[in-house]
Amino acid sequence: MMVRMEEFLRRLPKAELHVHLEGSVEPATLCELDPTVSPQDVEARYKYADFLGFLEAYKWVSLRLNTPDDYALITRRLMERLAAENVRYAEINLSVGVMVLRKLNVAAIYDAVAREAARAEIPVYWIFDAIRHLGVEHAMTVAELAAERAGDRVVAFGIGGDELRGPADLFGDVFHFARAHGLKLAPHAGETAGPESVWSALRLGADRIGHGIRSIEDPALVAHLRDREIPLEVCISSNVATGAVASLGQHPVRRLYDAGVPIVLNTDDPAMFHTTLTGEYTLAAQQFGFSAEELELLAANSFRFAFR
Repeated sequence: MMVRMEEFLRRLPKAELHVHLEGSVEPATLCELDPTVSPQDVEARYKYADFLGFLEAYKWVSLRLNTPDDYALITRRLMERLAAENVRYAEINLSVGVMVLRKLNVAAIYDAVAREAARAEIPVYWIFDAIRHLGVEHAMTVAELAAERAGDRVVAFGIGGDELRGPADLFGDVFHFARAHGLKLAPHAGETAGPESVWSALRLGADRIGHGIRSIEDPALVAHLRDREIPLEVCISSNVATGAVASLGQHPVRRLYDAGVPIVLNTDDPAMFHTTLTGEYTLAAQQFGFSAEELELLAANSFRFAFR
């Protein structure tokens, strides 16, 4: 029965709205990019004691991406995997904040990934992501780069990283700038920090919330998200791997859904969390009792709440 469910979910038309390009790099590709890295190195790095450990691993991966060709390669591989899962639309987070920090050529890298994505049959749009714990000036630089590409398939601006060291309230001017230049706002919030982190993002006009799972701790916030139909980009495997939830059984995806909060299932960093989009839907079925009809609704949500 479950084999039939997995095949049904693989064939189900889906959109991926929260996937980080740099977090999609499979071990074999990473070894191809950097021959000094062994599969055992990658295996060790792709295990995390906590969220900060994951951030260190993400940094380690990013340091092995140096040229537009490197980014084009990982884009091509991601497109192949999405197509195999019948993903019909994708919005991909690009860690422009990391590129800025490393003084890479953002324009050349973006041109490379955009060209590569355009070769695929899947419509792809991009979210430029800043590192919140590097501060407001850093985030504004990323927002300005996003604004320059707002008519070139860049649809949104977001902030990721350590919520506790970079609360959303600091970035009011940055969010206002991004909105004024036609960009949607898709910050991470309520992943490792509590409901107030989500409220802060909402006060700044967030259109979608990356993760947002700790919203469940505040009934008023749950009602707000439900009544205003503000979706949460839920990434089950990610939250377990980083310790954002203590265990798979404690993940609040079912409770959020039952409370009427709009939910979209996503992979976040699929290679780094050993998952696929089909795998996330399968987890929802196996572990949280989502029916085929409910999973079809979640898939419909992934198109409904897309920025294009």
